[in-house]
Amino acid sequence: MIADFLSPVKDTVIAHLVLQSDQALGNTITIHSQQDGFPELDDVKIAIFGVQEDRNAVDNIGCGENLHHIRKQLYQLFPGKWNAVIADLGNVQKGNTVKDTYFAVREIISHLLKNDIIPVIIGGSQDLTFANYRAYDVLEQTVNLVSVDSRFDIGTLEDELTSTSFLSKIIMRQPNNLFNYSNIGYQTYFNSQEELELLENMFFDAYRLGKVKDITLVEPIMRDADIVSIDIGSIRQSEAPANNNASPNGFYGEEICAIARYAGISDKVTSFGVYEYNSKHDANFQTAHLIAQMIWYFIEGVNFRAKDYPYSTKESYQKFTVLLEDDDPINFYKSDKSGRWWMEINLITNNKYKRHALIPCTYQDYKEAIAQKIPDRWFKALKKI
Repeated sequence: MIADFLSPVKDTVIAHLVLQSDQALGNTITIHSQQDGFPELDDVKIAIFGVQEDRNAVDNIGCGENLHHIRKQLYQLFPGKWNAVIADLGNVQKGNTVKDTYFAVREIISHLLKNDIIPVIIGGSQDLTFANYRAYDVLEQTVNLVSVDSRFDIGTLEDELTSTSFLSKIIMRQPNNLFNYSNIGYQTYFNSQEELELLENMFFDAYRLGKVKDITLVEPIMRDADIVSIDIGSIRQSEAPANNNASPNGFYGEEICAIARYAGISDKVTSFGVYEYNSKHDANFQTAHLIAQMIWYFIEGVNFRAKDYPYSTKESYQKFTVLLEDDDPINFYKSDKSGRWWMEINLITNNKYKRHALIPCTYQDYKEAIAQKIPDRWFKALKKI
């Protein structure tokens, strides 16, 4: 029972709800409290929980503490026109060892995934992404991970698993269920050229901060994600000071909220985490407020999912076939429902990568294909398949 891993939300946070409107979010969701116990999950669509683990945080010890600051800010926001039932499951406290914490996080997320519930994780250090990824082992399918981060956090195989080395463990450890990794918002001076070359050689995707300042480019990336992991250090320090590794450059508040909404409206995203919040650096709870708004926008996105990912039938899509001079043709599909685009890889056999054969794209990718330029994401996916 996952309730064994989770402690209730603090009574002071619950008491603060008395001061809020009856229509405020905190008064419309089910909360794991000392008084009411663990919530029933039968109709729940989105489950929030915190993780108070910081022992593998590099230069950011203290992240994972005082998560109630985020909850206070979140609970006083007003929900939109939402249908999804939301629950706050409380916190995973530190285990006797970090591995114990990973085990608890993995078991909770696995249980939620199997019950078609989307977990929203409030960290804690970003190495918890590894535990989140391992939770998908129960689904026995390959997954795509998107990390919003100024750094790749690859590390080396010899490094211990930490917040700056978890990606190498995700890539190399068995069972290897990672199909694609995408980084959004990396800053070149924080990452070595060897790391950039490694990602390129593995046909992974990395988007510089300057490129994704056109925030609409993020939508098709998120549409192809299963797991979304956001390091609060990807946001500029003036907007989110609560991180010991904060930088002068990064996303603005409205940009990170737009990214969170894109993650929410993706039919494919099944877990969402925000990590590295360190309350001792949080002047006027500014970062707590921003994280609360990010979660709000993610939930907003989930409630407005178009459910038009063309898994089986393609009847409600316009099909466009682009003939290439030296390669097989590429089929593009445009949804009548949302106007969004996909491009298809024709699989010779019904292999395990079938769910990755339809790649989210943009109208611009279609125009480039017409001009005989093969879209980069299509080419990389083809190489991996």
